[in-house]
Amino acid sequence: MGAWRKWVGVGAAAGIISALVPVVQGNIPLEAALSKAGPTRKKDAGPDLKGLDLLRLRAQPRRVTTPLPGGRTAELTLDPELQRAATSVMKKYRVPEAGAVLMDIKTGELLVYASQIHEGEKFDVNVKAEAPAASIFKVITGASLVENANLNAKTEQCYHGGRSSITAGELQEDPARDKWCATLAAAMGRSLNVVFGRLSQKHLTPEELTATGGAFGFGQPVPFAVPTEASQIAIPSEPLEFARTSAGFWNTTLSPLHGASIAQTIANGGVTLEPRIVRSITKERETLWESDGKPRVLRRAVKPETAKEVTKMMLQTVHNGSAYTQFHDKQGRPFIPKIHIAGKTGTLTNHKANRHYTWFVGFAPAEKPEVAVSVLVVNTPIWRIKGPMLAQEVLKAYFRKTGKI
Repeated sequence: MGAWRKWVGVGAAAGIISALVPVVQGNIPLEAALSKAGPTRKKDAGPDLKGLDLLRLRAQPRRVTTPLPGGRTAELTLDPELQRAATSVMKKYRVPEAGAVLMDIKTGELLVYASQIHEGEKFDVNVKAEAPAASIFKVITGASLVENANLNAKTEQCYHGGRSSITAGELQEDPARDKWCATLAAAMGRSLNVVFGRLSQKHLTPEELTATGGAFGFGQPVPFAVPTEASQIAIPSEPLEFARTSAGFWNTTLSPLHGASIAQTIANGGVTLEPRIVRSITKERETLWESDGKPRVLRRAVKPETAKEVTKMMLQTVHNGSAYTQFHDKQGRPFIPKIHIAGKTGTLTNHKANRHYTWFVGFAPAEKPEVAVSVLVVNTPIWRIKGPMLAQEVLKAYFRKTGKI
């Protein structure tokens, strides 16, 4: 495939639109759950959530609630023990700004929804799509390379340079200088920018990458109990900037809630579920509304085979890649033993604003996923903790509670 084919405007629009239509195609690896999934039942369709404030959470011993107008109370799907674990880490390290989401893979119910602004005006970090997607966007690019170009986790690309940036010269094939080679899986795990840049230039067009982003929910708000900001995507057509964007250098933004949705989609074999956080609404002792607990399918983003290959890539991040040190001690022992974690880190710095963004998005156990996690930590030049460490603490709390570690 040529690196630069002509854009076909109508085709690009049709690709994006079809990616956003909430349909399910192909074989879904959630047969039992998804056979019952779909639009919520009549009694489950119309909760009045106006005034829901997810910054006023009350973590009680056995449940998490938040007040609603008119003397009503919303009981949430959150696990109080896990919620306290996440917020305590944020407070312990006085994180300037952070968001953390833990989602049940099978139902779409959120188990953790923690947001912190250490100083200044409070806002819900989890629904704000101000942060650059950074290298989390490599998950989208990896999926697009598999879906559109038939590459796989073992596809190899030789390269030189490209550790922290990508120059035009580094994108040129040069046998004399291309002394290193990496598979696509290794490139995902070690976040090798130039490998993603080269493969994207050779095998993708901007419209294809844009369509894949749309299939994963970029450009539209995440359907949720409170309003969410749409994660932005603006794929450049200029070759160098296209390569940089495909590797995660700017031009895309992401919210922590959307990050959890991306991880859940890969974990569910390419099927996106609607994230849910409200279990019931009561007033005094009367139940006004109660969720039926069934998962709601939003769309199929990619084929099951594509999700499987991306999972292989994401496994390298914790096993021997960019998140290794946050998930292992100095002797190489895992902090979460016997659990294989598929993930992706992301790091970008806005030097002008003194904001250092660190991400971890992933799911576990990789072989039989139970939860998807998304963590964003925004630090100043003086920092105490990064996103992967907070994600490790959230996952560790979950697997301790479930008795798996």
